[in-house]
Amino acid sequence: MMYNPYSLEGKTILITGASSGIGRATAIECSKLGAIVVVTARNEARLQETLDALEGEGHRMILCDLTIEEELNNLVEECPALDGLVCNAGINKLVPIRMLKAEDMSNIFSVNTFSPIFLLQKLSKKKKIKEDASVVFTSSISGIGAAAVGESMYIASKGAISAFVKAAALEFSKKGIRVNAVCPGMVKTDMSDAYELNEGDNEDLKNYPLGRYANPEDIAWGIIYLLSNASSWVTGTNMVIDGGLTIR
Repeated sequence: MMYNPYSLEGKTILITGASSGIGRATAIECSKLGAIVVVTARNEARLQETLDALEGEGHRMILCDLTIEEELNNLVEECPALDGLVCNAGINKLVPIRMLKAEDMSNIFSVNTFSPIFLLQKLSKKKKIKEDASVVFTSSISGIGAAAVGESMYIASKGAISAFVKAAALEFSKKGIRVNAVCPGMVKTDMSDAYELNEGDNEDLKNYPLGRYANPEDIAWGIIYLLSNASSWVTGTNMVIDGGLTIR
């Protein structure tokens, strides 16, 4: 038998925001490593595409708008006992501070901050998170100090998540449950299209020592490390995956 400490064989993992980007890549890569994957998102057609791309058997999809209490409760009820939870769903809106609106702020915090926190809470109350499980949040380098103009709402929402994982890691440690976050730099996803960046002629790209933006799989592999037994002594961390951006 080939030794692989990153294997997810026998693990059941729920991934939110799995209809595209990092969430979809994480679901696919988890399935390749033997996990049974439960994918959830709001868009049925795109979520079905993710489900169809998974390797192996036993996977399922559950449609859910995480900001709607009834749908969130239904997700928790339908979900099996979990060895891993990836809270990845997120949104952004570029707005300068002088033009901020309460509605926009509420929407971004609802998706990026409140929904994943309450999902973890509800799953825990229903005893759907197994002992020795791993919980991974998708934060951002902006959540740990890499500020950018127009991103104040997103930065604040991710900063809250990066702080939350530390408190959650302490509280859940009694059951051996680990709680961590990944903090990506720029990733080539639908969300990053708002920046209208390309790698052909791009001043921003010069800030990345490795000379490229991340593919979704680059972040998925970091998430998989945190889900796997290879990280069994890692909790309360914000793992930076940024192509070297923050070392400058």
